[in-house]
Amino acid sequence: MKLSLAIVALAMAVPTASFAQDSTAVSNGQYPNTFTSGSANVSPFTNQSKRFNDWSISIGAGVPLVQGADLTSIKNGNGKNVFGYSAYVSIDKAITHAFGLKLQYDRGETRQGWFNTKDPVPTNVSPYEQVAARTQYDAISILGDINFSNLLRRVDNHSPYRWALHGYAGVGTLAYRAYQKDINGQRLATEVKPFKFGSMFGQAGAGLKFKVNRRLDIEGRVMYVVTGDDEFDGGGANYSAINQREEQTSDNFINATLGISLKLGKHESHLMWHDPLQEIYYKLDVLANKNQDIEVCKKGDADNDGVCDDWDRQLDTPAGARVDGAGVALDTDLDGVIDLYDKCVTVPGPVENNGCPTTAANNGPVVETETKLEGIEFDLNSDRILPSNTPILNNAVSYINSSNGSYNVIGATDTRASQAYNQKLSERRANNVKDYLIKNGVESSKLNAIGRGKKDLKYPECDPATKCPEWKNRANRRVYFEAK
Repeated sequence: MKLSLAIVALAMAVPTASFAQDSTAVSNGQYPNTFTSGSANVSPFTNQSKRFNDWSISIGAGVPLVQGADLTSIKNGNGKNVFGYSAYVSIDKAITHAFGLKLQYDRGETRQGWFNTKDPVPTNVSPYEQVAARTQYDAISILGDINFSNLLRRVDNHSPYRWALHGYAGVGTLAYRAYQKDINGQRLATEVKPFKFGSMFGQAGAGLKFKVNRRLDIEGRVMYVVTGDDEFDGGGANYSAINQREEQTSDNFINATLGISLKLGKHESHLMWHDPLQEIYYKLDVLANKNQDIEVCKKGDADNDGVCDDWDRQLDTPAGARVDGAGVALDTDLDGVIDLYDKCVTVPGPVENNGCPTTAANNGPVVETETKLEGIEFDLNSDRILPSNTPILNNAVSYINSSNGSYNVIGATDTRASQAYNQKLSERRANNVKDYLIKNGVESSKLNAIGRGKKDLKYPECDPATKCPEWKNRANRRVYFEAK
């Protein structure tokens, strides 16, 4: 059969919601929703369901330049002793693809005056120029980070990008020690300690980032730091002779830095580089560039059950039998008799009695005649119970509650990955199913969760050296029930 590109595009576009998350929580667990075809079992949004990273660490170094001071600065000084040094480190958290927060620590030294305080005072200049200062500072601040490249990105811009413009602004606490040197020697002119009144400061600026790879970004940044202090430059007290050289001067400075950001996490992309629509744009472009129609069901449907042989797990389904999505005939009560031949579709019973119980329903609990109940399958590397398994598990609840016996809930995996990893994965699968059954009314004393890893294969021929079809691997990834 043939499928048009328009139908495929529509089918692919539906899941692209909530910034390309794997799971979209649209139900509180009580009511059905349109994303799960009527199931209320919707996976909540968790950190594990994301497809991008959102944490990073940034470090950098640069040159702080005092803008205006009583001594030399970039405003007055003609370049005399104005170049200091600085460094920063920050922990960065992306909240959305266009906004994040930074917890940043800065350390540096600004320089002011007509000579370096480490050098002797020059004697061949006027007394006015025989003064110099330096200020050592430490700062802790919280910065907001706006990604303008993602915020202003046009919806019809389908191309990936490696450059991004960021804007920063925030407040924090500033501690510094300002030293002044003249012909009388060097002294501590001003000291401000952190987290004290008057130590608050603000800074704002912009940065240009380049994406080197999935792990590393390079950024050039220019920040304007507002100290709100007229003694930061080492000019001394407010009414001292040095501090009166420039009237009403706040010793703010500009900090130009070059740094790197290390993006943390296991995913391929970081949220600040992640455009939620790019994935669907790419997939639609690939489909649009194909010249031929997409053909499915190449092998046909031998048993006419409506499931293509490409993924039909039961190629000889009896005529008239209802099947699931994998082409397997339905057995609603899990008694080993398919619904087509089962005289008691909703009540389990032995094969010899056409699927009906041998004991009347009103004469006490059902007598065990089967030692195993078929269970459910799982996605690769996952222990999440799929919504499609809910009817099977609910039937298991009814069957076990009507039984006198107790059951082992047995988890298994396929042959991929190590034995130790698969053992833990199978235990998580078994415990998740056990918890579901208990939550829905089964007595905990009737259940025992067991993990068998890849030692319990439904299809033993699928050893690590054999490439099995995916439906066999999926059948090996299961949890089933076994009477004790």
